[in-house]
Amino acid sequence: MTDLLENLTILPELKLEGLATGDLLSQVLAKIRLTGDRVYSVTLDMDKRLELDAKSSHICVLQHGRLHIEGADKQIITVEKGDILLLPHDPSSLRIMATQEPAALIICRFWFDASSFQAMVFALPWLIHIKQTEAAAWAQNILHFILIESNDSQPGGALMISRLIDLIVIRILRTWVQQGMASGWLGGLSDERIARTLRAIHEKPGQQWRIDALAAVAGMSRSSFCERFSALVGRSPLRYQNEWRLSLAKSMLAKKDSRIGEVGFAIGYESEAAFSRAYKSYFGRSPRDDKSHEGAEESLMGR
Repeated sequence: MTDLLENLTILPELKLEGLATGDLLSQVLAKIRLTGDRVYSVTLDMDKRLELDAKSSHICVLQHGRLHIEGADKQIITVEKGDILLLPHDPSSLRIMATQEPAALIICRFWFDASSFQAMVFALPWLIHIKQTEAAAWAQNILHFILIESNDSQPGGALMISRLIDLIVIRILRTWVQQGMASGWLGGLSDERIARTLRAIHEKPGQQWRIDALAAVAGMSRSSFCERFSALVGRSPLRYQNEWRLSLAKSMLAKKDSRIGEVGFAIGYESEAAFSRAYKSYFGRSPRDDKSHEGAEESLMGR
């Protein structure tokens, strides 16, 4: 039991090699794993809808024309020439239309790996829009290089494309944070004081943080801290901590050799029963159900 407690305290699967003293954004993004497999150009006729692959994520770069994008919430976004879009979720519910004239796009298709830190992916909005003025300094060179690779049949080309798409996703997220437009955990990174508390919560998921302790980490009064944290992150500090811990548990449960009780203890629950109740309350299903689902998927893939 002593060995088990020691392992859970160290949490080797949560450590970020080489990033222990790095910035929080680097630590967070290091947990996201993705695979990109396709880069292509498309011309969209006026008033025609862009068809994207379901259950995949996409980067879209508008080279010519104008787009209107309508989300599931009926919000409409106008995209101009040179703008870049990150669509991190299944695009099936989006209506992407060319307006006024035909539109020419470069599209990169990718997906977040099953072993990736899904808690990060879930927190991303349905669309991240980077305007041409914000992307001009870096987009053109990266896109030029990735188009060269997409037309190169030499060995290692597929890996190069995947790594370059990875690089573009990271650069989009960095730009989004720097604009101060980010929400959720990314939104909190725009404020150095709130970022310190997010880092504390992330690095010690098993600690039962109190408001006073987090406010002290931020160097703020209790009331000012709660107000600022909620405004930037979109939820109260304790709610964020709880959602973070449970989302972290979901990612840990995806590992083949994980055990429910050990995962619950690792994120601060004193018993498997308490962890299971909290998990089911948040996700709508028990951790055992998720473990069974993961096992069934692995069996199907192994056939």
